[in-house]
Order: sequence, then structure tokens, then C-alpha cells
Amino acid sequence: MKLFSLFKKTDKTGSDSTIDSNEILEGAARSESTDEVETALSLHPQWSLSQEQEYVFRFLANELEPLKPNQISLSGIDIDVEPANGSWLVKAFFRSSLDQAITVGSVELMLLDAEGKTLASQEFDLNELGDVPGRSARPWVFAFTKDNIFAEALPAENWKLAFNVQSMVPHKLEMEQAWEDGLSQEQKDALAKVVENMPKLKPREVNFAGFQVKKQEDGGIAASIFIRNGHSKQINIEKLPLELVDAAGDIVARGSFNLGPLSVKANTSKPWTFIYPKEMVQKEEPDFSRWTIRVPQ
Repeated sequence: MKLFSLFKKTDKTGSDSTIDSNEILEGAARSESTDEVETALSLHPQWSLSQEQEYVFRFLANELEPLKPNQISLSGIDIDVEPANGSWLVKAFFRSSLDQAITVGSVELMLLDAEGKTLASQEFDLNELGDVPGRSARPWVFAFTKDNIFAEALPAENWKLAFNVQSMVPHKLEMEQAWEDGLSQEQKDALAKVVENMPKLKPREVNFAGFQVKKQEDGGIAASIFIRNGHSKQINIEKLPLELVDAAGDIVARGSFNLGPLSVKANTSKPWTFIYPKEMVQKEEPDFSRWTIRVPQ
């Protein structure tokens, strides 16, 4: 099915969300003007339209409110459900009031209802929109797959498609004050480098990556890991069951830890050390040439 074939109605049920261009674009030339900017319809060059279809686009584009200078906006039109797979097909204009053409990379978009509750969120590669000319509005369909939808029913009206600006901020290291005070700058830099080189997290993914394991003199084991938060919001962990697994695939230690709660900021990795006392250790001679830590299934 061609994307543009979904645009058939001139009724608009969605509203607008707008951000400053600096929030998702680096180095874009900025206008010093304070005049409002009208955005002209811009169709993807690979779209071939009938006269009737083009009329619908122009009607919808002409109804859009002007933008202020240096803004990027998503203007919601309406939503359909894809019968074959249950995806929500969210139709919207991607709008820019900048004077020059722009391209935007991958960014998480959130579908919000009239009260601001998140109904769906998903990462999209906005390079697919192509070069969006200055002062223009380009129609597009954003397909939210079923596993990225958190609501049972489509929103009726006044819903909004919004940029999750936090998703474009590079993932970084976050440390508790005790770690900040206890490590040298060289050690902090080394941990930051490890975090920088880790595989990118999926949106809303939380995982655990070990970086140091040591046997204790009393027979216990200390495992230092990164708690990695791919959410756009802070997470708080109160109780965490964890298994320590060695290179042979054997469970070396198993326990549940009360963290009281431990907070991990959005889009960060936090180092933490979990100490398994001797009574939690199940394998006396583990092979730590390779090891993992995981939540029991």
C-alpha cells in the first residue's frame, strides 16, 4: 500500500506539537526574524498523486497555523489501524520554519492523548522523509507497530505526535556520589568510554552489563555491572533478583537485592556492585573468563 493513499479525508483529529530546531538539529542556520512563518506543502519526490489526492493535501496544509521562526513541528491529521497486523498508522505533517532544507535522523516519537498520556512510542528514521525544504510541511505516515502501542483504542481527538528529544541525547554514564568520590578521574574516564562503546539500547530497554567480578576473602563474590536504562524517563529499582553465570553456562550465584530504591536517569548507564555472600554462591570454582549477570526467568 502506498503511504499517500491513506490520506483521503479533510477532517483533522490531531493537534500540533512544536519544538525549537536546536533540540533535534545541530548547526542549523537560525533566523533572527520574529515574523510568523507560513509553511507550504512539500510532497515526497517519489510520490505520484492524482489531482483529487493533491487537493486533499493542499486543503490540509492550508489549514495549518503559522509557525514561529526556527521551529520544527508535527501536526497530527488522523489515525487508521492496519487490519493485517494491528499497527496504528498515524498521519501527520512534518513541518519546518527554517529557511534551509533539513534532514533528521533517528528519533523516538510519542503518541499522546488529549491529557498527555503516552499511547505509543517508537523510534523512526526520519531520513526516510528525504530533504524537507525550508518553510514547508511534508505529509507522512508513521506506523506504530503493535508491540509499541500501550492503549486498547485509538484516541478520538486532540491527540498529539511529539518528539522525544531525550532519545537524541547520547547515552551517557551516571554515577552515585559514592562512586564519584571513590574513583580517580582516569577510572571515571575509562568507565565512560566503556559505556560509549556499548551497543545501542532499544527504546525502553533495560539491561545489565557486567564489567568486573571478584572473589571475596570470605567466600562471597562481588560483581560490578552497568544498569542500562533506555527509557526516556528515570526508572527506580527497589528489589532486583540476579543470577551470576560463568563461561560454562553454570549459575555461580543467585540472590535478590534490596536497593531502596536505586534510581537510574533516562538514557544513562549506572555502575553498581552486587555482593553475593558465601551462602548465595552455588559453584566453588567458576570460570570467569566470560560471565554474565541476568534476571532469572
